[in-house]
This record gives sequence, structure tokens and C-alpha cells, in this order.
Amino acid sequence: MSDIIQLLPDSVANQIAAGEVIQRPASVIKELMENSVDAGAKTIHVLVVDAGRTSIQVIDDGKGMSETDARLAFERHATSKISQASDLFSLHTMGFRGEALASIAAVAQVELTTRQETEDLGTTLSISGSRFVSQEPCSAPVGSNFKVENLFFNVPARRKFLKSNSTELANIVTAFQRIALVYPEITFTLHSNGAELFNLRAGGLRQRIVDVFGKRLNQDLLPVDVDTTICRITGFVGKPESAKKKGTHQYFFVNGRYMKHPYFHKAVQSAFERLVPTGEQVPYFIYFHVPAEDIDVNIHPVKTEIKFENEQPIWQILSAVVKEAVGLFNDVPSIDFDPNGSPDIPVFNPEKTDSPMPKVQYNPQYNPFRDSTPRQYQPHNRSVPDDWEELYEGLRSEKTPQKDLFSNPDSAPEQPMENLQADLGAEMIEEKSPVHYQYKGSYIMTAVKSGLMIIDQSRAHVRILYEYYQRQLQGRTGVSQKMLFPEVVHLSMTDGLTLQKVMPEMEALGFELSDLGGGDYAVNGMPGGLEGLNPVELVEHLVSTAAEQGQFSADEIHHTLALSLARHAAIPQGQVLGNEEMESIVNQLFACSNVNYTPDGKTIFAILPQQEIDHLLG
Repeated sequence: MSDIIQLLPDSVANQIAAGEVIQRPASVIKELMENSVDAGAKTIHVLVVDAGRTSIQVIDDGKGMSETDARLAFERHATSKISQASDLFSLHTMGFRGEALASIAAVAQVELTTRQETEDLGTTLSISGSRFVSQEPCSAPVGSNFKVENLFFNVPARRKFLKSNSTELANIVTAFQRIALVYPEITFTLHSNGAELFNLRAGGLRQRIVDVFGKRLNQDLLPVDVDTTICRITGFVGKPESAKKKGTHQYFFVNGRYMKHPYFHKAVQSAFERLVPTGEQVPYFIYFHVPAEDIDVNIHPVKTEIKFENEQPIWQILSAVVKEAVGLFNDVPSIDFDPNGSPDIPVFNPEKTDSPMPKVQYNPQYNPFRDSTPRQYQPHNRSVPDDWEELYEGLRSEKTPQKDLFSNPDSAPEQPMENLQADLGAEMIEEKSPVHYQYKGSYIMTAVKSGLMIIDQSRAHVRILYEYYQRQLQGRTGVSQKMLFPEVVHLSMTDGLTLQKVMPEMEALGFELSDLGGGDYAVNGMPGGLEGLNPVELVEHLVSTAAEQGQFSADEIHHTLALSLARHAAIPQGQVLGNEEMESIVNQLFACSNVNYTPDGKTIFAILPQQEIDHLLG
């Protein structure tokens, strides 16, 4: 029987490795920027064309490479970061696997130009699909210049499944920010299709956070700093009033490396328990400084999952220092009164009798009712018309219908409950009581033929508004309400890219936004019927929700915006409603296409059967 096991060629092995290391253009930028940081660069420039599909270029002023090192760097498992297995347990660099450059070269066309400070000439070499093309000396500045073109040109399936340019650019910005936030002492720039997106000058950590996410965040940051024998924790957490449901900036870093850690995330959130509304989260930028031998970063090629040896003690330290930061912020300042000019208030001394206690003088014989003359009622001298009953004619007829607070101006007329029997079943709606009862400000209770119907008022209103906004988006009939004083919303670079993508759909709803530059947008108009809502928070919520979806087809944008706007505008739990308002919600709910569930699958109402009620009280 012939042998069937064979050794794969290096080019094939590199493509397999690239499947884990290089997932999208943002992965290339992450790996090249980390190499620049390890090379001691003080300035790093990142340039992308077509969100990295056409070209990615990373230029640094680090120590550069020699002619031999430049050629050897593209071999698999070739690295200058470690030399033996024990080094894995004491890592002080971003990279160590020696797979990044080999993986990039396996799926793209790479050109490297580099020079060391001690050399007069540099070297430039070209590699295409793991195949060495050329290498020759050249004139070049100190540092390295990596140019990656036609990513995934030899893996068409991978290139085909790349997302839209706006989505890939958003991922590039995210990868860029994660590295820029760790090294405020390094100058970073990011250009897309020749336009400058970021120009981050070297400075302090707080300034770097503000430069990346905007000046509004500066006033919400509380410093965190603690040093123990186990670890040192520094950074910033947001004030309780900065909490948001969507788009919260939350970052963990350990020894200069971004990481995801749900366990530590709970430690931060526990410090804000009962300080922020349920479902909202505060921003944080937490930096852990741990002995290298106490963590293991060799878990996954992406290197965002990190194991800690002292995980539970660090959790307790983190929770304590965040609580301390919040406690200092909420501490009541001491009140210091100025004594100058204040009256001299004597201190009571029971032993001192020279000052008798004051006495109240009164007449015990005084009676205010003794000689008073009772007042006589004098009717007003107004004549009452004989035909006064005619003034109240019509009151015994049907009550004049009031304006429905929950209806929309251009929505279809309410469908009578009795006409819905074919759709919902007669047992649900027949003999519906005209009087409703609200339980704990959250549930509408009404009697039906089969028992007691219990409706979640907030979920019902979400379903009603969702279908209303869906009709607006599909018909492009959104009515805009002009704002007397436009408000300005500041968005991060990533959210700004998302807003540009969903802008046509938001305009269809009735939003009017204008770009002021620098990430600022003026909100000039909002959809009618949203009076009382904060326009800045509403726009931020819509953009953050759309960014979380990742996909930007027309139907998905319609669903995302309609659901997000419905949630934001729906009546909250705990709002007291009158019988007319509850009747309107019930009628509009059962006129919807789906009365059972909210757009995200939550149950809207339930029926307590009459038999069960009889059994409970039997």
C-alpha cells in the first residue's frame, strides 16, 4: 500500500495560517502597526485605498531591517521577538509568533522598503503570493515602509465575502484606535483614499482618548489608579450620567495589548449598580500592568483572549478602585461659611440663670367666637335664564372623541375590534370590556370572553410604532419637524462612517442632518411626533444600533432604524395611562400585522383563562 501522507508546500501552509491571522484588511493593519510599535517607532502613518482592498501602506520611523532580515522576515515562524520556548511566558512585545508577514505575503502582493540607521543604503523587495519576486538596494529613510496590494487576489472566495467598503473601513478604524489608545507617546495618522481621518499627536493618555473620541468625553472621565503587589491598574471610567444603551466606548488593555474580558467587565459594571439605569453602561479605558509571567497571551492568533494567573484577586482590585473613583466623584464637598458679619448666636448654658427664659403673654379669657355676628349668605345678584337646560343639550349623547395621544397623523384609521375576529379568534376579542385597568403602570388588563387579557403596554407600543415607521420608510413619507434651535451631535470616526451609510434612510424618516466637519453634525429637523425626545441621544442611539448590525442592505436598515426609533419613542414602563389611552393602544395593537410578538421576538400579551381563574377561587 502506497504512502498517502505528504508535507504541504510552504505556500499552502502559509495560506492556511493566513485564514486565522489575516481575516480582513483590518487584520493586516493591526499586524503591521504592532510590528512598527515593536520596532520602536515614534511616528506611524497608515494609508488605505478602497478600505484596504486595493492598497494598504504602513510607514514608520523605527529601527528598520537589514538586507538579510528583510528577506528572512517573510519566512514562516521567523521572528526577532523570542528565541526559546521559555520566552513565551515573559513576553514584552506585541508580536511573537512569526506568522503575520508570512501570512500577509501568502494572500497579497507585498513591497517592503527599509533601512537601518547604521546603513547608508536600504533595501526593497517584492513578494507575491508567497513567491519571491525581487530584492535590490535603494535609497530610503530610516524605518520600514510596507505596501500591501490586491489583498486576497489569489483567494477569490475570501475576497468575495469581504463586506462593503464602509464596513471594512469601520473595522480598520477600530483596529487603528485600539493600538493608538495604548501608545499616546507615538504619533499616528490614518488616511483613506487620500483624505485624513486621524492625526493623533504624541501626548498624554487623557488627551489621546479625547483626540480619538471627541471633546465631549473629556468631562465624563474619572481617573483610576491603584498599585498593588499583584498588578497596577490605571485609566479612566465614565461618570454615571455618561451611561448609554448603545455605542459605549469600553476598552481593556493589558501590558500594552488590547483584550476582551467579560469577567472584568462585570467588575466595572458592579461598581455602577443602582447608579445607572438598567440596560445602560458607562465608558471605560482600563489599563492593566501585570508581570509578563502572570499572563498567557498565546491562546489564539488574534491575541485578544488572555488568561490571568490571579484573575479573582485582580477582579476584586478592579471593582474596588472603580468604586473608589465613583465615590470620590460623588463625595459631598465640605461647606465653609464666612463668619464675618454673621450674628452672634449665644450658646445655651443651663447653669447660667441671669438670663430668664422668654415668656409668652396671652389673655386666657379671649374667645374669638363669643360676640361675633354670624355671617349671612348673600346670593349673587345674577339672573338664571329659564331655558338653562338647553345649554347642556348633547351631553347625554355619545362622548366627543378625543385626540389620540398615541396615534400617528398619517396612519390608517383604527380597525374596530369586532372586525378582527377572523384573524385573531373570537375568543380573544369578543365581548371586550370598554373599561381597562392598569396594573403597576406597566400592564393593561382587560376582560375578554375567554378570560383576562394582560398586555405589556411598552411592548405593544413598540409594535405599533415599528409598523408605522416601516410604512414611512417604504413609502418615503416621513414628515420632518423643523427645530427652532438646531442641536449638534458629535460622532466618532466609526459612527460618522455609519451615519453616511444610513443617511438616506434617516432622511426618509424625517431627520434633517448637516455635516459641520470634524465629526459634528447639526440636527435641523426630526420626524413629527417625537417631541420631548433628546435629538442628540436619539441620533447617537440610531447610529450605534445600525453599526452593531454590520450588514447594510435596504431591508436591514429599515428594520434597524424602525425598531430603534420605536423603542426610543415608545411609552416607558411605569407611565400612568387613562382609559382612553389604553383603549387606543389596544385597538391599534390588534390592527397590526403581528399582535403576538415585538419585532425582536418578545411576547406582547397573555390571556389568563376563565377556567383557571375559577379554579384559583374555587
